[in-house]
Amino acid sequence: MGLKTRFTELFGIEQPVVQGGMMWVGRAELASAVSEAGGLGMLTALTQPTPDELRREIDRCRSMTGKPFGVNLTILPSVSPPPYAEYRRAIIESGIRIVETAGHKPQEHVEDFKSHGIRVIHKCTAVRHALSAERMGVDAISIDGFECAGHPGEDDIPGLILIPAAADKLSIPMIASGGFGDGRGLAAALALGADGINMGTRFCATVEAPIHERVKQFLVENDERATNLIFRRFHNTGRVAKNSVSDKVVEISASPDAVFEDVRPLVSGARGRVALESGDLDAGLVWAGQVQGLIHDIPTCADLIARIAAEAEAIISGRLSAMISR
Repeated sequence: MGLKTRFTELFGIEQPVVQGGMMWVGRAELASAVSEAGGLGMLTALTQPTPDELRREIDRCRSMTGKPFGVNLTILPSVSPPPYAEYRRAIIESGIRIVETAGHKPQEHVEDFKSHGIRVIHKCTAVRHALSAERMGVDAISIDGFECAGHPGEDDIPGLILIPAAADKLSIPMIASGGFGDGRGLAAALALGADGINMGTRFCATVEAPIHERVKQFLVENDERATNLIFRRFHNTGRVAKNSVSDKVVEISASPDAVFEDVRPLVSGARGRVALESGDLDAGLVWAGQVQGLIHDIPTCADLIARIAAEAEAIISGRLSAMISR
């Protein structure tokens, strides 16, 4: 049994719960576990060092689940960008049917994916960007509120406003992202006009997440205040967990003449990967959202998704319906 929404119907999943495409975390172990539990698991394309490695990871995920899963392809402006077209080709040739795009100027990628019959979810942080993506022909939107881990944009609009504002204007299905970790959040997202939720940080604190146990425990022990906003002065705001590295980035960035080169050595993806894989919480950035305050355990993905769905159903059919005066 599951909560049926436009999103679950369109993407062929049982529960309206999507796993965020997280760098170094979106691997076959996690994506397959989320999909097996009835949600939509997501491999992160650029976690794999080459397009051929991505092909192998897709094959590995297929060997672990027969249920739908997708691939996230995030396009970021860069002096030396990865070979996006080759990654896109690997996704298409591997027979993937669901892709999440995110980031800078996705049109070329969206058009190619759509021409091959792939359903596309586009992640964005503003209603205007969501409407642009809808015009581009994407099948669904993932809208990221200010609470989220990663890049919340520069508008600082929390989900409580952003989700219904987007729902008012979009005609395609939408999943809500940023601050979701339990059934209360799922019920609230549905009430605000979303067709499901996307979770990143919450899925990091699961048995199957391919990261060190110390990182998972760190997320459990943190509260909703334990994040830092970085890169704000460089107009590329990111929300990360509060640790010695992100504290230092905030301190350096506060200097009136600070430039990105001053913090670049601290924020490299390679350092972040070391933190996640070694459990050394001071090795690099750990990307996490304010939902840390709602994470109290490290369940399996199956237990987490079942619990979220049951909580949401109980709230909708119990507490809320009981409030309606007869």
